[in-house]
Amino acid sequence: MPPNEGAASIDVAAQSFAYDVGAAGAPIVRAIAVEAAVQIVIGGSPFAIMMATPQDLEDFGYGFCLTEGIAETPADIRGLGVERSADGWRVAIALTGERLKAHLARKRAMSGRTGCGLCGIEDFSQMPAPKLRNPRTRPVDPAAVGAALAELENRQPLNKLTRAVHAAAWCGRDGRIALVREDVGRHNALDKAIGALWRAGVDPDSGFFIITSRCSFEMVAKAAIFGATTLVAVSAPTSLALERAREFGLTVLAVARGDKALSFNGADAPTGGLAGVTSDKMAKLVRMANQIGDFYAAMPEKEAVEGAASHLRLYWTPKMIRELIAFVDADVAGLNATAAKAVHSLKQAAET
Repeated sequence: MPPNEGAASIDVAAQSFAYDVGAAGAPIVRAIAVEAAVQIVIGGSPFAIMMATPQDLEDFGYGFCLTEGIAETPADIRGLGVERSADGWRVAIALTGERLKAHLARKRAMSGRTGCGLCGIEDFSQMPAPKLRNPRTRPVDPAAVGAALAELENRQPLNKLTRAVHAAAWCGRDGRIALVREDVGRHNALDKAIGALWRAGVDPDSGFFIITSRCSFEMVAKAAIFGATTLVAVSAPTSLALERAREFGLTVLAVARGDKALSFNGADAPTGGLAGVTSDKMAKLVRMANQIGDFYAAMPEKEAVEGAASHLRLYWTPKMIRELIAFVDADVAGLNATAAKAVHSLKQAAET
């Protein structure tokens, strides 16, 4: 085992437990997945503590930096060290001067604001997202998805031992699994896989991800930030995951089994105009948009419009935004100046 990694599993004694007689029989040995505290330290300052499997922590550090917006290229990371600490593990990350400056400014911007209450994020504009919608590429061959799923179980040694960890696999377009990363945390497994691919300079269009967990919006965001255009999940997606997938240009296949999966890419196809939108619903959308506009109106105009547009893009569903754009296109009065300009900017972005 490398000196900068810990055991991924430990053996513990257990005993069979029957619902009629309780614990009985000879003791057995069962492999249990190790869950350890991993402290992320950036520029000498503690940034986060994650609960993770203490393997592939260098990959985890790189993947975490990319998907959390801390670094944009591997070259932004001058160095990364992994060491054991009294309470777990420590991943120390050294950034280049410009990236460290941007990181510190981001931390200052995050402090002192009124929180929105979503997983510690203090503003919807801080939710992870790719900078641009991923371009449409040729779809993944269905046979490749089936081949990768058939191979996946045999590529999860830690889960075979423990039955307690998640996996994220990167698969080539031919269906062959290029790498798998496992962890007690589903986000961590995907960050580890992304970190390994990112460091190796792998083309995001050369394959697709399979995750063994549910498909939440964070998993969609992480895959899209890397640049992937297809995400296959063994479990079901959440509603927000599907909304974000459509926004980011990511194809989602979920509830994937050995013989079939469910494709959510065509669900809730966009519809144009205001058809089917009641006046009460439209009034509510306008009122909500105006509240957002009022919140940002105290800022300089450019920042106010950008802030309101970012809030709408990240918090509202694509359908709500389309309806609001249609409202503006119909030249109906009602939006305040900041909200109207924000909607106009979203329309321009959608048309480019």
